[in-house]
Amino acid sequence: MSAQPSHAVQNYLKTIHHLGGDDHVVSPADIASELRVRAPSVTGMLKRLAEAGWIEYESGAGARLTEKGRAEARRVIRRHRLVELFLTRVLGLDWSEVDAEAEALEHAISPRLEQALAAHLGEPLEDPHGHPIPTSAGELEQRKLDEVVKLPPGTVAVIREVRDDDSNRLRRWRAHGLIPGAVVKIVSYEELDDLFEIEVNGRRIQLGSEGLTGLRAEPKQRAARTPGRNRGGRTPNAAGTQKGGRFDGGAGPRSARSSR
Repeated sequence: MSAQPSHAVQNYLKTIHHLGGDDHVVSPADIASELRVRAPSVTGMLKRLAEAGWIEYESGAGARLTEKGRAEARRVIRRHRLVELFLTRVLGLDWSEVDAEAEALEHAISPRLEQALAAHLGEPLEDPHGHPIPTSAGELEQRKLDEVVKLPPGTVAVIREVRDDDSNRLRRWRAHGLIPGAVVKIVSYEELDDLFEIEVNGRRIQLGSEGLTGLRAEPKQRAARTPGRNRGGRTPNAAGTQKGGRFDGGAGPRSARSSR
């Protein structure tokens, strides 16, 4: 393999990282499911990745990123998330549109352009969906977050991240104010009907567990103890703030410049 990995190699490394392969073994079946490809093709690619030093691979067990593979995966993730933020903040695209665009552009970003994007955006710490952006040195913030659907009634939490692979879901969440930085309270849960009643932005809404799946939050007590958050008394808001029934640009994703 060449020094510059192919698009396929980068996609595999990013997928393995997404599945947790930076610290544990990921099964070929999970990789195939995530990439929506056949298992035999995954097995062949994993062998080639191992030969090139990107992963550690044991047949019948799975793959784990090497230090080299982790660094490349995080470079791709960094570029993807910087592009997403540029598309929303600078070009004005909706947060439901940018994941697919970033998938196409992430492979074409040079180190120089990556550096320029980061500088123009103020060295951001999060993408529009609340996901942490790896640093240029490959460091990635580790978070302990809970799925909103698993929070018990009475819990007050701050949404930190949202899943970004479903545009319809993203548009619906934004319409309800379920965006990074929003404070939500789990009012009740009716198990028989699988129906949650939650409070957000001073109003109550009802959603089933499927409608909340993909929202990850930090219970408010724990969030208040987390260093570096809410400096200056503002809550980071990746998708804008709600004013008069519509969304305007809010504080925006956190940046290293703004969080100093």
